[in-house]
Parts: sequence; structure tokens; C-alpha cells
Amino acid sequence: MRKQPSEDRLSWGDSVFLNLEREGMPLNVACLSVFEGDLCFDEYLHFVESRLPLIPRYLKRVVAPPLNAGLPNWDYDPDFDIRNHVREATLKHGTDAELKTLTGKLVSRVMDRQRPLWDMTLVRGLKRNRTALVARMHHCLADGIAGVGIMSVLMDPSPAVPTLPKRKRPFRIPAPLDPVSSLVESLTSSYSSFMDRVLSAWANMLNITERTLANGANPPSDEASRLMPEVTAPTERLFFNTIYRGPQKFACTEIALDEIKAIRQTCGASVNDVLLTLVTATIRRYSELHGDRVKGRLFRVMVPVNLRGNNTGPSQLGNCISLVPVTIPLDIRNPKKLLTAVHRRTEFLKRAHAAEFVSLASGLIAVLPNPLQAFLGPQISRLPITPFNMVCTNVPGPQFPLYLFGHKMLQWYPYVPIGGELALNCAILSYNGMVYFGFSGDVHISPDLNRLEKFLKLSFSELRDAVGLSPSPEKPQRKRSAPKQRKKEETPSATQTLRVPIELPAQQPAVKSTDAPRPISEEKPVLMQQTA
Repeated sequence: MRKQPSEDRLSWGDSVFLNLEREGMPLNVACLSVFEGDLCFDEYLHFVESRLPLIPRYLKRVVAPPLNAGLPNWDYDPDFDIRNHVREATLKHGTDAELKTLTGKLVSRVMDRQRPLWDMTLVRGLKRNRTALVARMHHCLADGIAGVGIMSVLMDPSPAVPTLPKRKRPFRIPAPLDPVSSLVESLTSSYSSFMDRVLSAWANMLNITERTLANGANPPSDEASRLMPEVTAPTERLFFNTIYRGPQKFACTEIALDEIKAIRQTCGASVNDVLLTLVTATIRRYSELHGDRVKGRLFRVMVPVNLRGNNTGPSQLGNCISLVPVTIPLDIRNPKKLLTAVHRRTEFLKRAHAAEFVSLASGLIAVLPNPLQAFLGPQISRLPITPFNMVCTNVPGPQFPLYLFGHKMLQWYPYVPIGGELALNCAILSYNGMVYFGFSGDVHISPDLNRLEKFLKLSFSELRDAVGLSPSPEKPQRKRSAPKQRKKEETPSATQTLRVPIELPAQQPAVKSTDAPRPISEEKPVLMQQTA
């Protein structure tokens, strides 16, 4: 009996995102990228197809086990067609506002689960000789960190145009397991995974307790007595904390990373503290605009934390995150005092091991039987439950330019899904010296979502002035000329060892910008898919 590889099975955490999705409420991570020049759709289609052997998961769909007993599997799609996943759209007027409107429409669609859960839309007709790309993948396939890793595989750190394979050779899809073997395998693996989760949770609990006591890292009693009431207080709804209806709108803007770091160094905070301060001040302005009173009110932000260790890079697919709830007073109008308040609360949560405890709790919840998850998931998103006001992700990207078939990526705006009573969320991504903000909102609840772009800029200017920093001098814009003929290079074959050009956490070895992509996850790359 052939055994199903463990990497071809969704984890308990991945299945939660799959089961929470309902009709009209997609749970996908996405990004909007803008490139210089005009990309040819046919060449881009062929280029993406040539890179698919490096991302085997992009050739697989989610298949439920017999009787829905156990976790779903990733099985090769026997009818895979690249044109079902790579599409083209042309803007009528070519404005940035039109591009954001189109992005909102694209991220509002639920993917077909009979096919691999990803798609890309090449958007042409953008003014100033630019081309855009809207890339989506289901949250059960990847979190934000893994999504950046996938996009880095599809792009290059060099402007040299890769040579496309002249022809492709079909590969043989492994035969699926027979129903009886599949059922036995699913039950066996699910039970084994369940026991591993329980034992791992118990071990983590002991480790957290031992580390806390050994390091003496308990928060001071006065600090705990002052901040614990905020942590344990119920979440107060803001105007956008209502049941999601859809469709969605998308807004985005950017700030120079050097200026963010300058504020961090001046105030002795972290980059994350500065970003949370800006988002909090932005939401305060937006809430007041819509009639919310902020006096004495708390703003609870759920911040995903990457749990990948030193031995697992960002190219590991699936979800490896924990959630940290940061509760911030919404009525602090002094930018510097607000930054101090944010810093104190994040440091308190670190010393209290909040991420570890949340991960422990979510790990236990994730072991609910999959049939129960599948039944309860869509219903939970319709309930008037507000565990927090907003999700705010922050994903570090590469700090050097990336190129798509020789075209430089100019901007890289992230997107995080919305749903339930979280009808407004924020995603943050740093890339090539800039910090990009993406706001996703329900069109019925936040019809003026674009106001967040101006509010964020205003909040940043006030914080920069409050800490005594001057605006960075703007670099002179060079006049765009016609793209030069770029030198071509051969595309690496699927059998070569490649690396993902993506920035890693500080404790991990740095990735050089000259490194080439490597296959995503621990799966073996599909061989003989392409031949030069």
C-alpha cells in the first residue's frame, strides 16, 4: 500500500483557514505589485509555467479524505491548466484609483476548490509605462511569510531576462490511493497528528513555565496591575466591527523605511512599535470621522508573529504563526506619548510570553475533528463575535529590487483577508527600502477606505515632527526612458539547488541578493516538467 507523504496533507492549523471560509467571504492572502515597462502576457504565462516545478504545491488541489475522516490532502490536479490561474486584465483609464478598484474586485472572489488555490492577474494599461500584478493564494496554502517566499521564487534578483524553455514535457501524476487505503491512511495519520499536538502542547506548557521561572521574566507587579485590566477587558466594537457582507475595497500607500528606523532609534522603540503607533493614530482619525467616540476607549490589534525557527526559512509553506493581542488606548493624541504607550505594552506582552500562550491555546483548538471544523467554521464567521478590532500583519521582504522577466518591481502592496466582524484589516510589507501598507475593507462599511491613505501620511508626519526629525530629502525623479535590451540568461532547471531571495530574521543567515530561487517547501520539485 502506497503511503501518503506527510507534506501532502494539510496541517490542523491550515485546515482551520479552509473551513472558516464561506461563500462570499474568501480567505486568501494577496499582493498588488507594480512593475516598470509593459509585460507581454504570453511571455509572462510561459515564464510562470516554467517556474511551477519549483512550487509543486501550485500544481495540487485540496481533496477531502473519504467520509471527511481526517485532514484533507494536497493531490495533483489531473486537469491542471495554467490559463485557469494566470489571467489578463486591461484598465480603461490606466489610473492608480482604477487599479485599486480592480484589486478590490479580484480579492472579493472565492477560489474554485476543484483547482489549485492560487491565481495571478496581469493588469495592463497602467499609465506611465507600468504593468501591475495581483497575485492571490489561499490562506491554507501559505501565510504572509510563505507568500513572500513564493513571490520571490517567481521573480529574480537580477534584471537579466531568463531564457524560456522551448517546449515542455508532460510529467506523470502519481496514481491516487484507493478509497479504502485512503480512509485508513487518513484515520491513522490524523490520530498520530492529534497525539503529537497534545503531547507537543503539554511539552510547550512545561517549557514556557520553566523558562519563565528560570529567567525571572515575570512582569513587575505594578506594571501587571496597570496593564492586565486592559488585556483582560472585552473588546469594544468600533464602527467597522460589524458582520462582513462584501465585496471589498483596497487602499494602499507607502513610507520610507529609513524614516521609520530613524524614529525607532530616536525613541528607543522597535520598528513594529512605530508601525503599530501609525496604524493606531490612523484608525483613531478614521473612527472619529465616522462618529466613534475615542475617549477612554481601547483599540485591540491582533498581530501575527512568525514561529519559523532557524532551521525553517520563509519558503516553508503552510501557516507557522501565533497571534499576539496588543491593546492600545485610542485616545492618546500626542504621537510621542502614543509610541511610548505602544512600546510599553508590546514589551509587557513579550515578557509575559503572550505569543507562546496564544500559540498553545490555538494549537489545542486546531485539533478539533475536521468534520466539526468544516461544519462550525462558516457559521462562526456569521456570529456577532469581536475578539479584537483589527488584524495588522507585518512581513519583512527583501531589501533589494526584484525583477519579473527583466522588469523591475517598483511597489509591492500586501493584502490581508477580512471576515466575520473584522471588516477592516491592515497588512504591512517592507521591500527595497520602503514600507508598504495595504488596507482591506468591506465596501458597505468603509466606502471611503482611501481616506486611510491620507490619515496614515498625516499620522506619520506628526510622529516624525514630535520626535524632532526632519523630512528626508526626496530623491530627484529620473526621466523614464525606453527599456534597454537586457542580457538573457538561461532559466535554472528544476533539478538545480536554488535559493529564495528573501530577507530573514536577524538570527538567521542573511540571504545575498545574488542568490537564485530555490524550490518552495520540503517537497521534492516536479521533475521533467520543463525541458529547455
